[in-house]
Amino acid sequence: MSDKPTVLFVCVHNAGRSQMAAGFARALSGGTVEVRSGGSEPGEQINPAAVEVMREKGIDISQAVPQMLLTEDVRDADAVITMGCGDACPIFPGKRYEDWELSDPAGRDIAFVRSVRDEIETRVRQLLLSLTK
Repeated sequence: MSDKPTVLFVCVHNAGRSQMAAGFARALSGGTVEVRSGGSEPGEQINPAAVEVMREKGIDISQAVPQMLLTEDVRDADAVITMGCGDACPIFPGKRYEDWELSDPAGRDIAFVRSVRDEIETRVRQLLLSLTK
């Protein structure tokens, strides 16, 4: 068992928002946080626009693969961050849950996806500060 806090990012398709959040968390935490992500209905691939806007920040998420959200992932996480997955995420007492209301970037233009990315970056930075105090 690791003594590092584990954060789980969840969205429906695990192809955009949660992958960008996981990318930021991995890049910005310097390895001080275990990062996972999943989706209630995983897509077939990462949103190409999400890959592009993250590359602009120097973060490569191109090799990420959408994953099914597993009950074990939630049980093992210290913080569970949901982004529009509704009630699909199981609840375990004693876990930290946050629901980030973020627009889905799927099918949107690159400027819109950048705005979502920037909001995610701000929130991830705040989350990491609270997890590593």
